[in-house]
Amino acid sequence: MVEHRRDLVGYGQNPPDIRWPGGARLALNFVLNYEEGSEYSMADGDGRSDAALTEVAQPRVPSGQRDLGAESMFEYGSRVGFWRLHRFFQDRNLPVTVFASALALERNPEVAKAVAASDWDVVAHGRRWIEHYLLDEATERKEIARAYESIRDLVGRAPEGWYCRYAPSRNTRRLVVEHGGFSYDSDAYNDELPYWLTVGDRAHLVVPYSLVTNDAKLVGGPLVSGRTFGDFLIDAFEELVAESDVHPRMMSVGMHARILGQPARIRGLRSFVDHVEGRDDVWICRRGDLAAHWRAQVPPPKGAVAP
Repeated sequence: MVEHRRDLVGYGQNPPDIRWPGGARLALNFVLNYEEGSEYSMADGDGRSDAALTEVAQPRVPSGQRDLGAESMFEYGSRVGFWRLHRFFQDRNLPVTVFASALALERNPEVAKAVAASDWDVVAHGRRWIEHYLLDEATERKEIARAYESIRDLVGRAPEGWYCRYAPSRNTRRLVVEHGGFSYDSDAYNDELPYWLTVGDRAHLVVPYSLVTNDAKLVGGPLVSGRTFGDFLIDAFEELVAESDVHPRMMSVGMHARILGQPARIRGLRSFVDHVEGRDDVWICRRGDLAAHWRAQVPPPKGAVAP
C-alpha cells in the first residue's frame, strides 16, 4: 500500500494567475450536502443511530438502541429543509452543486426528480453517508461504483466529482481515478484553488472543499444565529475579493438540508446572497464548471496521462 504523501508547500506565493469567466478573480460555489436517509441506522444493520450534524450535541440514546429523535432530525432535512433551500436557489436562479449520498436520493425519489429537473451538478458523496476510512479496499471500490451508478440512474446524468464523509481513506483517490467516471475529487481542505496531482501515471484534479465556510458550525455548540453565519460568510468573501487583486481565489459555501434548511438559519444565507449577487468581481458557478475552467486554463503535470 502506498502511503498518503503530504504536500505542505502547495502553490506558495506563486499560484496560477488566471481569471475566471467574465474577468472575475473569485469563484463562488454553493454546495448542498444531501445525506438524509443514508446515515448510520439500526434499520440498515449498523447497530446504532447516527446523530452527527443534528441539534443534539451529545447522543442521548444508548448505543445499540434506535434513536428516534436523531432520525427525526435527519428526516426534517429531506421533508422540509431541502425544499426550502431548493425554492431559495430556484427563485434566485443561482447554480448549486449537490454533494449527494446515493441512498438518500434512492429513498426520496421526489428530491432526485427535483435535482434531475434542475441545472445543478452532482458530486457523489458516497453510496451512504459513512466514513470511507473505515472500509477495506474491496468494499470501498464497490461503494464508489455503486454510488456512481445509482446517482447516474436516478438523476439522468453521472456525478462529475467525488467527496467522502469528512476524510478519504488512503485508497480513496486511487480508487476514484481507477473507476474512470469522475473528473475530479474534493477530498481536500488544504487550498483555495484547484490543483493537479499525479495518481499512478494519470493526471487528476483536486477541487478543495471547506469546513470553515460551512453550516456545520451552526450545530453542536452554543446558539449561533443565521445572521452571524451570514456575516461570517461576508467577511470571508470580502477578504478573498481583496486578495484576488494579487491571486485568484475560490470560495465554497457548505450547506446541509437539515441545518441551513431551518428558517432561523436560512436568513443568514439570504443576507450573504444579497451581498454578493449581481457583483462583477465574482463568478457564481457549479463545481463542475469550476473544474472544467481550471482544466482549460491550467495544464496537468508534465509526463502524466491527461484525463
